[in-house]
Amino acid sequence: MDDGKTTAPKAKWWSRPAPGRGTRTAPQEPPVQDAMPPADAPAVNEAPQDAPHEAPAPYEAPAPEPAPHEAPSPEIPSPETLLPAARTPEPPAPAPQAAQPLHEPDQYSTPPYGGPGPWAPAPPVQRPTPAHGTPVPPPYAGTNGSGMTLPPAPAPAFQAPPPQPQGPQPQQHAQPSSPQWLQYDPWGAPRQPLITQPGPPLGPEGRRQGRRGTVLVGALLLALVAGGIGGGIGAYIERNGGFTAVELPQDERNGGGRAPDSVAGIAASALPSVVTLHVSGTTESGTGTGFVLDDRGHILTNNHVVAPAGSAGEITVTFSGGETASAEIVGTDSGYDLAVVKVSGVSGLKPLPLGNSDNVQVGDPVVAIGAPFDLSNTVTSGIISAKDRPITAGGEKGDGSDISYVDALQTDAPINPGNSGGPLVDTDAHVIGINSAIRAADSGSTTEGGQAGSIGLGFAIPINQGKRVAEELINTGKATHPVIGVSLDMKYTGDGAKVGTEGADGKSSVTEGGPGAKAGIRPGDVITEVDGRRVHSGEELIVKIRSHRPGDRLELKLTRGGKDLSMTLTLGSATGT
Repeated sequence: MDDGKTTAPKAKWWSRPAPGRGTRTAPQEPPVQDAMPPADAPAVNEAPQDAPHEAPAPYEAPAPEPAPHEAPSPEIPSPETLLPAARTPEPPAPAPQAAQPLHEPDQYSTPPYGGPGPWAPAPPVQRPTPAHGTPVPPPYAGTNGSGMTLPPAPAPAFQAPPPQPQGPQPQQHAQPSSPQWLQYDPWGAPRQPLITQPGPPLGPEGRRQGRRGTVLVGALLLALVAGGIGGGIGAYIERNGGFTAVELPQDERNGGGRAPDSVAGIAASALPSVVTLHVSGTTESGTGTGFVLDDRGHILTNNHVVAPAGSAGEITVTFSGGETASAEIVGTDSGYDLAVVKVSGVSGLKPLPLGNSDNVQVGDPVVAIGAPFDLSNTVTSGIISAKDRPITAGGEKGDGSDISYVDALQTDAPINPGNSGGPLVDTDAHVIGINSAIRAADSGSTTEGGQAGSIGLGFAIPINQGKRVAEELINTGKATHPVIGVSLDMKYTGDGAKVGTEGADGKSSVTEGGPGAKAGIRPGDVITEVDGRRVHSGEELIVKIRSHRPGDRLELKLTRGGKDLSMTLTLGSATGT
């Protein structure tokens, strides 16, 4: 019923601007209406008829009337003050005369008349109003700081009307709401960030797939890095044997030189004069050792070393430094088992000095140098074990023409096949013997040509005998043997050397006019001593005689018919083979 009163909603004092305070703003409160609006008043969410394009105002719950003695709330600004400066809304309809508040607002905002205090609830958040024409998406249910979903934010209490066009304008169509634009609240709790790329928002499945891809990429990178590091560490360990190299303590002192009379000093002095011989013939070949006699290229060795070459074989000499040269035979003597070869066109030869084998004493240290089993420049050491050892070697031909008779020096310096012809030197690196034979454990006395190993019984031709034979071979090509002019009974088993009763071809066993006949030796005599040394066999007598030069005088003792006799004999000479 119309009773003459206005039908517009009655404005409350806190929703009207106070005179003189239009520029003051306060936290926005939603406008309230009377609890009982008039019957002819328009509906709450209905827009006025004269503003067809204005968005309907949201429903507002009526606010309770203030108590008679209740203090007024702080001043609430009008919606016009919240609009951007660029937007000029249509002037609103004139509002009824504003009523003065019961008292002036507290300029210091002291509660309860001023702003909210620590015990008062905070005003609602003032959100910015989007520009005209900007599509507003539906409210987004975000999450609070703890990850809990929040309900959609309420629609703004006041929707500003769009500005009225001044002239005919083309009709603008609002763009459809795009899900890519989300509500942005800089003052609100943390929510899903604004998406600028087109596409649906990521859900739990999308985030799970993204995390899975990130994990796979990270695992792949980690595997590559770990593999590279592992490979580097493995290579380092392989090159260096570990993270920390093992260094063992070692004597840092300089070794320096060696004493000339030490084995090392002797070897260093003698090795440049020792050579290795490789001999090849039509039916056999062999290896032996020799040493340089002079700077003209003469080399002394054993006869059984060069024997395989024969008259048409080849001999190659290898020096200690590795140089090689061809050699030719100068002369040989099977009775002494000595031979001389010569190399041509070789300079810088170092002859090995010769010593005196008569001065050697049992127990003297010696060094043997050779090429055992073709291992050149091999050095062994030992002592003189004995002297005047009667050694016979050879005899392969059966006629005795190749038998060697050696009054040898015995040594325990290891000598093996290949050492034949090598020097046996003293502490002054002077030659005192020529290594020629060894005693094998299973075959008795043998020359170095066999394959028996050393058992510490080696034999060397005294250098005094070797010197004489070498000089004769170099000067004449042949060597002479001292003889007494008698034939011996080699089958005699008694003690001593027995003169045969009959010689070869039925002739006398004592050569007429020979040294033995001149000394008074007769057939059947037994020679027991030579120069005071006991003789036990025919071979031993030959060895004793050949250890002297032709023309030497010997003192003999013999037995004839049970009587002991003594006599003096001058050695004769014969050309041997």
